[in-house]
Parts: sequence; C-alpha cells; structure tokens
Amino acid sequence: MKPSTLAILSAKAQVNRYLLTVIHSKPTDYTKTNALKFLPIYLVGTFFLFWGSAWSQTNELRQRLQRVAATTQGMLGVGIVDLSNGDTVSVNGQGRFAMQSVYKFHLALAVLSEVDKGKWALEQKIKVTKKDLLPNTWSPLREKYPNGEVELPLREILEYTVAQSDNNGCDILFRLVGGTKVVDKYIKSIGINEVNIVGTEEEMHADDRVQFDNWSTPRSAAKLLAVFHQKKVLSKNSWDFLWNTLVGTTTGPRKLKGVLPQGTIVAHKTGYSGVNKQGVITATNDIGIVQLPNGKRFAIAVFLNNTTLPEAECDRAIAEAAKVAWDYFLGK
Repeated sequence: MKPSTLAILSAKAQVNRYLLTVIHSKPTDYTKTNALKFLPIYLVGTFFLFWGSAWSQTNELRQRLQRVAATTQGMLGVGIVDLSNGDTVSVNGQGRFAMQSVYKFHLALAVLSEVDKGKWALEQKIKVTKKDLLPNTWSPLREKYPNGEVELPLREILEYTVAQSDNNGCDILFRLVGGTKVVDKYIKSIGINEVNIVGTEEEMHADDRVQFDNWSTPRSAAKLLAVFHQKKVLSKNSWDFLWNTLVGTTTGPRKLKGVLPQGTIVAHKTGYSGVNKQGVITATNDIGIVQLPNGKRFAIAVFLNNTTLPEAECDRAIAEAAKVAWDYFLGK
C-alpha cells in the first residue's frame, strides 16, 4: 500500500523535531529517559521515510516498464525478482503468455532433477535415430547429425536444447523424461503453479493453437529463475552445468542482452514463434538472470505476445525492459 504524502511529511517533521531536541538539549538535560521518550517517534518516522522512498523507486520502475510495454503493439509482460532479497515487481505479471522455447528451461530442470536421483548421468549415451530428427524445424542437432543413428551424451543433447534451442533435442528429452505431463508436474512440485506444459515442439508445429496451451505468467517464470538460483533444487554439478549452458545461450543476442553493457553475464533462455500468415509474431520471449557489476543479480522474464512489430523492434523492446531493470538495480 502506498503511504500517503501527508503521513510521510508528518513522519519527516517528527524526525526533525527529534533531531532538534537532541541538538539543542544541554548535556545535563539530555538523559537516557529523554532519548527513550523520543525513540519510538524516530523509529516510526524513519520507517515511513524509508517505505515512502522504496515505494517511489519501485513505482518508477513499474512506470518505466509500462512505457516500454506501450510501444509494442501487443501484450508485454514482465516479471522481476531481486535475488538479494526476493522483492518482486511486475507488469502484466499475472497474464498467461505463450512460452514457445522458454519452456526448454523448465524441461532441463526436470531432466537434471532425474540425473541427480541417479536415473541418468550427464555423460550417459542416448541413442538418436533418424526418426528423431524431424525436418522443417529448427535443429542444429540435425544439421550436425543429418542421418541420425548416433549415440550422444545426455550433456550434448541438453546443450543443444537449451543453448541453441534445438526443437528435436527438446522432444528427445521430453520422450526420455516421460512426456510433458511429467515436466509440468515437476515444475509445480517445486512451487511454480502459474504455468502449463502440455505440448511438445512437434505438436506445436502441427497445430498453431497448441502454443497457447504452453503458457506461463511472467511472475512465475521469474520466480522459477529465483528458485533455480537458490541452488536447492539441483545438485551443485547439475546447477553449474545448467548455469554455464544458459550463459552460453546463442539465440536471441539482441533480447535481454541487447543494450546491456558488453560482457554482462546473462544466463537466459529465449522463445520465438516466428511470424504467422497474418503477419503477427505470436510470441517472442526471453527469461534470465542478469549479473550486475557489483556481483548482485536479478531475475527477469519478458514475454511479448501477439505483436505486428518487426522482430528487431520486438527484440529492442525486450532489451529496453532489461535495461530499465538494470538501471534500477544499479542505482539501489
């Protein structure tokens, strides 16, 4: 709740009176009793001043994000978590946005949780057949192994799926883990409920409507990043592997990282639908953890759905949202 201007001014006046009392009191008059008498007023006043200042800063962040959203000709949703204290800010944070390949991060978490249980190992070989490598879909994995019939370490398939957003790698992992329902159940089991994972990449390519069934809210995506960052749901080995893979993401270099200082560490996962026959980009997204020069980090999820802007302008809007957050946290 926003403190009223009158309450803030009143608190400030009380603090000033307290300080003047201390300054003008004679040493013989200013006793411990006097200090204790005014201490509650001082503490309450300080609280209101701090609360008012913090609210003003947060509100300014939200307003700047709203101005970015207004330029997108679509629906922009942003969820942000301060990873030093858990504070959150969002714009359209409860909206349901089509995730596209963002959900490959969710999938990787589910797969690595099974690795930690001993079901598989990162170096374990997985058979990839010709049938697994569907044509007419984004797949650097298929480009490298066009004929399939190879055994690849699980590590490599995960890297293709997350860092290069490989669609065939994604569906190989879905089949390995037991399907989309297994991943959906796992994500909900770690406290992320505003999400729905029901369709594979193959199913989304077969029917455009399926992409809208794979949805997340911006605030839940940011929360999932925060849960991951806490290093409680994965072993150290699995966490380090996924962190490095996210940092090494090659897709969407103009999204979250677009206007941040060169060399900024961003562990992120993108999603992109392409342009449909009506000239609409149904989903272009990026979620990630951004590291500031002082070593502190914040999680940010930016989803942009149903826009007629060119891809470059969409990327710019996502980049601007990240820069707004960067400036805010750098100035705290």
